Amino acid sequence: MHPSNRPGRKLLTAASVAVTSGLMLLAGQAAAEEPAAAPAKTTLLQVTSSLDGKPQPVLYWAPESAATQAAPLLVYLHSWSGDYRQSNQAWLNQAAQRGWIYLHPNFRGRNDDPEACGSALARQDILDAIDVICEKYQVDRERIYLAGSSGGGHMSMLMAGYHPDRFSAVSAWVGISDLAAWRRHHTKNGEPQNYARMVDASCGGAPGASPEVDAQYRARSPLFHLQETGDLLLDLNAGVNDGHTGSVPIRHTLDAFNVVAKAGKQETISEDEIQQLTQDRKLKEPRATDQGFDEAYNRDFLLRRQAGPARVTIFDGGHEGLPNAGCSWLSRQQRPTKK
Repeated sequence: MHPSNRPGRKLLTAASVAVTSGLMLLAGQAAAEEPAAAPAKTTLLQVTSSLDGKPQPVLYWAPESAATQAAPLLVYLHSWSGDYRQSNQAWLNQAAQRGWIYLHPNFRGRNDDPEACGSALARQDILDAIDVICEKYQVDRERIYLAGSSGGGHMSMLMAGYHPDRFSAVSAWVGISDLAAWRRHHTKNGEPQNYARMVDASCGGAPGASPEVDAQYRARSPLFHLQETGDLLLDLNAGVNDGHTGSVPIRHTLDAFNVVAKAGKQETISEDEIQQLTQDRKLKEPRATDQGFDEAYNRDFLLRRQAGPARVTIFDGGHEGLPNAGCSWLSRQQRPTKK
């Protein structure tokens, strides 16, 4: 008789299974009884604008250790129609889990006002909020991160162009890079729809209304400023279905990447490739590095290119930002910043 078939061995095995099962059950009960960590909660702070002297609300969270030990700072920007009160708990949770300081500025609120939508006031509000947090806590100046989705992606790219020296790395998701083009996308049968009307309210009218209005479109569109990013670490992302099921066509992200690539004398994404991704939602002849599965995204990607310090990813998804993917990439970036 084989040793494993002996009756005594069977009894011993059964007893071992019973004990093991009992221990696993007890462990499971203990884990269930242990309270889950409460989600991080932000604190409201008023920051005085260094441009017009008006108080500007911001929300922030910081680990206790940041009072004495240097911690990375994540500045996360609200979306197009939101303000500082918009819930971006998933991004906050990512920051808290990593021991980062989290900052959520207002930058003049929703984008239907000349003071909002990438204005000089809105841009300065973000810098002012960073300065206050740097005075209040020990911020790691080589790990000041900026991120945002949709309207926040627009503002993240704009800040990257205007103030590349203030950030270590920027992760922008499904952002608007050209306000005039986006306005056209949201004009149906000659009639401006909601987003188009919001752009008009911010810029003073439709493109072509006056040289002053055109200057506002240019000043507030990242496409005209991203050539200034230099060695800033930049991560641009869009879901391939955006523009079909979402509000921002992926061309905005691809065109933004091309501006950075061209400025750095790097290879750009071809017009044929942009059209294929926009219309067919896939490349006819993808490169080996264009396709794969990214665990941080938990998604397949359909294009991934690098141009110096800039990366672009078109992933299987829609109009969305992916907090884990964004923060995973940011966590690997380090670069000195200036005050």
